[in-house]
Amino acid sequence: MNGLKSQIVDNVKKKYVAAVILARGGNNGIPLKNIKLLAGVPLIGWVIRAAIDSDVFDSLWVSTDHDEIERVAKKWGAQVHRRSAEVSKDTTSSLETIQEFCRMNPEVDIICNIQATSPCLHPHHLIQAVEMVTKQGYDSVFSVVRRHHFRWQEVTNKGAPDTKALNLNPAKRPHHQDWAGELCENGSFYIATKKLIDEGVLQGGKMAYFEMPADNSIDIDNDIDWPIAEQRVLRFGYFGKDKPELVRLLLCNVLGCLTDGQISLSASGDERVSVNRRDLDGIPMLQREGTEVILLTSSENPTLGRLTDKLSQKTGCVLMSLNEPKQVEVEKLMKEKKLEWKEVAYIGNDVTDVDCLNLAGLSAVPLDNSVVTLNAAKYQCQSAAGHGAVREFCEHILLLKKMHCTELSHLNEKVALE
Repeated sequence: MNGLKSQIVDNVKKKYVAAVILARGGNNGIPLKNIKLLAGVPLIGWVIRAAIDSDVFDSLWVSTDHDEIERVAKKWGAQVHRRSAEVSKDTTSSLETIQEFCRMNPEVDIICNIQATSPCLHPHHLIQAVEMVTKQGYDSVFSVVRRHHFRWQEVTNKGAPDTKALNLNPAKRPHHQDWAGELCENGSFYIATKKLIDEGVLQGGKMAYFEMPADNSIDIDNDIDWPIAEQRVLRFGYFGKDKPELVRLLLCNVLGCLTDGQISLSASGDERVSVNRRDLDGIPMLQREGTEVILLTSSENPTLGRLTDKLSQKTGCVLMSLNEPKQVEVEKLMKEKKLEWKEVAYIGNDVTDVDCLNLAGLSAVPLDNSVVTLNAAKYQCQSAAGHGAVREFCEHILLLKKMHCTELSHLNEKVALE
């Protein structure tokens, strides 16, 4: 009997589980919505990061017909299924695209279709849901959220019967706390066996739902949702395995981050640069929370020299002149301060910053930077250099730190109760 049980477990372990994110280029709503920046991260990047960190998939794919989406997907760590023209039409269903993926990847046993438009998805949601198929024997599992919406029958024709309540007695309207609500699909993911998909369904066989909290159930459909989504994802999104509360040092380029990179000439021939007040106000916000800020410069320009000296005096920041390669000098500084890369945040704007942007625990570049720096940064500012980018990144660091501390507090409370 024990041998048979062991054999069954082995068979379960051999199931090949693939995650597939559908991201067609020709979206009818927001152009290239799937890679539009949401809180500094391409929309599709949020779910790719959650899927990778869940560590329950044998492979992770983005199915697309667009070159730029393919580039972004690979940058964030996904493989790409280049879908055919036949399944890239406005009328193509998700099921048809997934069926094509299955035909091209016959080794797959279980498919998890993750929606790119669900940026508040976390790894633990995927871990628990996938295990319902791989360990509990369900054929299909899909995500739902509990809603407390009273529904009414639609009246479409004049002279038709009056409307009527569909899920309540109007004479005895329940209080919110007295009504369990209803379970509605939230569209975050659909998991199904390949056998079901071959039969032409994503939901069937032995079915189960996975209930997600309302805070994590957001689906972006149009531009009106975008500002709301950014606030939600900053509060409830998954930011990866990094621990922002450990950030003890911010390194910030002066030219091209604090300034917009422009040098103006006065009538008398004097060179001048400008700095945004919002950026200057952002630096003390980090300093008050115990994070040191060092301003970086590598220019011998006397005008910039005078500017950086004044900035150093005004902000209380140490000024550091770096020569290339920057990584070597930054690592010398880190050794002196007994810091690791995960404790360092870096905002840069040049090709010479790429190594540091890749290595830093948190990194950013201002808006409208080169492709190579954008690809290296973990956060892409929506503000331009010299126009609030530094302040934006400072606020981002502080928000992540606050969120992580709140999560730790909740976890400690839970442990104490147990």
